[in-house]
Amino acid sequence: MHEEMKALEQNVTWELTPLPPGKKAIECKWVYMVKLNPDGSLSRLKARLVAKRYLQVYGLDYVDTFSPVAKMASVRVLVSLVATHHWPFHQLDIKNAFLNGILDEKIYIK
Repeated sequence: MHEEMKALEQNVTWELTPLPPGKKAIECKWVYMVKLNPDGSLSRLKARLVAKRYLQVYGLDYVDTFSPVAKMASVRVLVSLVATHHWPFHQLDIKNAFLNGILDEKIYIK
């Protein structure tokens, strides 16, 4: 939970503001996950803070939703290009991803 809160604060994903008159805050909850290795041993513990969306009203609490997802066909094309052109290819694990977030690592393709 501390890592998740630290990431939310470091990426300035929200700011504390007073509620407008007559409005209620949307409740949130912590979702915990246990990630296991293929052999069944503990890999890591994860926590996410999520809004209780079922309490939100379209047009009142939100207007639009967006969730960027890469299609497998796009990933296959990218991997094919990398292999064809003998470009270096690296894998990394991203703990937290934020839209328009500032990335510490720079990725170069020659």
